[in-house]
Amino acid sequence: MKRLIDRKRYTPKAVCILLVALIWNVSVYWGARLIAYSWPHTDLTSQWDHAVPFVPWTIVIYGGSYLFWVVNYILCAMQESYARSRLFCADMLAKFVCLIIFLAFPTTNVRPAIVNKDFWSEAMKMLYGVDSADNLFPSIHCLVSWLCWIGVRKRKDISAWYRYLSLAIALAICVSTMTTRQHVMVDVIGGVALAELSYIVADFAFMRSFYSKLINSILHIFKKA
Repeated sequence: MKRLIDRKRYTPKAVCILLVALIWNVSVYWGARLIAYSWPHTDLTSQWDHAVPFVPWTIVIYGGSYLFWVVNYILCAMQESYARSRLFCADMLAKFVCLIIFLAFPTTNVRPAIVNKDFWSEAMKMLYGVDSADNLFPSIHCLVSWLCWIGVRKRKDISAWYRYLSLAIALAICVSTMTTRQHVMVDVIGGVALAELSYIVADFAFMRSFYSKLINSILHIFKKA
């Protein structure tokens, strides 16, 4: 069985790329929240969303997405230069689009009243308490999960079982965002569509060149420090 992570590819550039992606993600998400928290927000819940059941235990899938992201983003950072630049350029571009949308069109939803006292219900209450209902469209949860799938789906150096597992996990996470009432259908569709569109745009040479120059500049700054 092929090893998922080849330590020989764990280079300073790979680490830099991962750190930039993390910092950019946090900056976009929390920056937009801090700026637009008091602005009017639009609820995009549709009649189709009411047909989706509320399933508290799926918080396991929703929360487990973070581990999935870590593993697959490391895998994506340790691939050959072209594929790596394209994937992480798409990630940066997609988050930039998210920032614009979060500020230009803030969204929210109405979460269910949780009256049960079981373990999963209490876990959902905790999630709602720490994560306010904003920055919903497009869903970054679905966006990042789908990029995790995009990043491995054509990798011949990764076993087929893990590629198929990544697709299954990405789909499960998308569903969990709705069954936990963290997102609605249009958020999910928007996140997946933005991931695919950004990946297409990132294939243009000038986009990858800009991204590569940015990463090289950051590496140069740290080398001089």
